Amino acid sequence: MRTSIATVSLSGSLTEKLTAAARAGFDGVEIFENDLLASPLTPEEIRARCADLGLTVDLYQPMRDVEAVPGDEFDRNLRRARHKFELMRRLGADTVLVCSSVSPQAVDDDALAAEQLSRLADLARDFGIRVAYEALAWGRHVSTYDHAWRIVESAGHPALGTCLDSFHILSRGSDPKGIEDIPGEKIFFLQLADAPLLAMDVLQWSRHYRCFPGQGGFDVAGLVRHVLRTGYEGPLSLEVFNDVFRQAEAGPTAVDARRSLLVLQEAVGRAALPGPVVPTGVAFAELVTPDAEPLTTLLGALGFTRTARHRGKPVALWEQGDARILVNTGPAVRRDGTQLAAIGLESPDPAAAARRAEALLAPVLPRRRAPEDAPLDAVAAPDGTELFFCATGRPGLPDWRADFEDTGAAPAATGLRIDHLALTQPWHHFDEAALFHHGVLGLHAQESVDVADPYGLLRSRAVTNADGSVRIALTVGPAPTDDTVHAQHIALATDDVVASARRFRAAGGSLLPVPANYYDDLAARFEFADGELETYRDLGILYDRDAQGVFRHCYTRTVGRVFLELVQRDDGYRGYGAANAPVRLAAQHAVRALTGG
Repeated sequence: MRTSIATVSLSGSLTEKLTAAARAGFDGVEIFENDLLASPLTPEEIRARCADLGLTVDLYQPMRDVEAVPGDEFDRNLRRARHKFELMRRLGADTVLVCSSVSPQAVDDDALAAEQLSRLADLARDFGIRVAYEALAWGRHVSTYDHAWRIVESAGHPALGTCLDSFHILSRGSDPKGIEDIPGEKIFFLQLADAPLLAMDVLQWSRHYRCFPGQGGFDVAGLVRHVLRTGYEGPLSLEVFNDVFRQAEAGPTAVDARRSLLVLQEAVGRAALPGPVVPTGVAFAELVTPDAEPLTTLLGALGFTRTARHRGKPVALWEQGDARILVNTGPAVRRDGTQLAAIGLESPDPAAAARRAEALLAPVLPRRRAPEDAPLDAVAAPDGTELFFCATGRPGLPDWRADFEDTGAAPAATGLRIDHLALTQPWHHFDEAALFHHGVLGLHAQESVDVADPYGLLRSRAVTNADGSVRIALTVGPAPTDDTVHAQHIALATDDVVASARRFRAAGGSLLPVPANYYDDLAARFEFADGELETYRDLGILYDRDAQGVFRHCYTRTVGRVFLELVQRDDGYRGYGAANAPVRLAAQHAVRALTGG
């Protein structure tokens, strides 16, 4: 299907928005009136610019407060409309969006509304323009799509149809099944937006919190299925009002928007994409550091052994049990040192996973590779982390470990495994990251949670595969420049966190100290065996419990932007210890204040 995006969904000048939309692969745009008014280009120049970019102007919007008003006011509205229709002819737009009135002058009279919209459509037809009437969720008298359709149907004018907007329909809890009663040729336009499920005024919800399909809590795909059953043949168009998107760079936002429509079209059976190839495990995590000593000291205390080195790059493989960590001592990507730069994901079919990623606008990254190196494909997640598609130890498929030479040191036969990875997202990529990991990788996105930090709120959302062998926690913090505390981390699963913590400390490792008040509160909330709570207090182990089981975990000190976590899941615990995150964050702030790093 053709795709379109409203210019209000992107940041920047109108020229920048049009360029971003075209580069992302959109077929057309909705021109938001404020964007045109602020542009130094004439309507003819904008029309030519769109043509040069391969974009059609699918909609001009909005016209407000037109219908069901006193006669003299409607005459003024017609004069206003004539001016807009002349402008639209210069712009090359053939459809105008008319929103249901919020004017205090509007009266509750459907017959009057139909008669005046019919007269407006008469004028529009003289200019070769169609009028798409949309019910605003906060309209004064018309606030539902079925009410708007009854008025359009009553008017019976060939140049008058309806515009359906998923936000206005779903935010009110309207049943979209009734859309199927509207003839497809009378649905002149379809606007799409998702949104998180919030309990707030619908106008503020609409103006600030919309997001792209697949990033919120609405069943946008279900609504689109109803629309398609009518025979609708127009574009799928995004109209998203979002404070974050309006501050973020237009190019990446447009790519995210286009990806959301590709995933949506796949969900409704209108796009033949390579199927998702869900990863089955974590092959490795790669840390980049300009100074290996603090990191290798930390890994050594955790029982890791340097088992291999890359033949042609300054990369060492450290192993402990089933956990593998690559330490890359090449130039750090960021000036603040150690960071989690890449994740190797075990894939049932690495080549198919790469094809899926490229189809969803995540191209395979160019890599410097010697002729004898394994052909390993990687794509970039929204935060810049490289995701490699791996087949470790599987006959007939390239094995990334073939690029390494053994050091002769064997890892511990039993021990740790990677439980999950936590990635701090740039503040404007949080929703994009969840859609990326779901759409490209096929991971399931869990509900977003808010976590209290001493200096604001963190938002976190986990993405996982079905059996939990791949877990990635996506987090965005209140202070995007404070990367030392709001850092990435690797969680290492152990069958006995107490024993692992003791071994780490005995080997010279430093665990994050936890305030005594936390353990006083634990004593009030839970019952423990004799001496158990004292052990947790001594080692800085945190404790959580959910309906499935128990979670015990503790943290190392931070190295650069990375720290490690030891976790023990018992009896099917599914979470990540979110209840303890405020304590951990406060403790990390305290350590940073004392040590200066």
